[in-house]
Amino acid sequence: MEITLKILLVLFSIGLIAVVLLQKGKSAGLSGAITGGAEHLFGKQKARGLDLFLQRLTVAFAVGFFVLALVVSYFVQP
Repeated sequence: MEITLKILLVLFSIGLIAVVLLQKGKSAGLSGAITGGAEHLFGKQKARGLDLFLQRLTVAFAVGFFVLALVVSYFVQP
């Protein structure tokens, strides 16, 4: 049981890293630093398609990772 939970925790962490790296960057680079990012405040757009899917998958992996970390820490007490 303990080994299975640890393997799941590693898989969730790898999945979370992969999904975060697949997402597009939200910053505008140098132009965002100069303008202060006002275009993000006033021109907010909803995520659609693949961006929306990756955003939801990130939340799912993050919640799963957090829950599994708590469960593993409960079962692996000395």
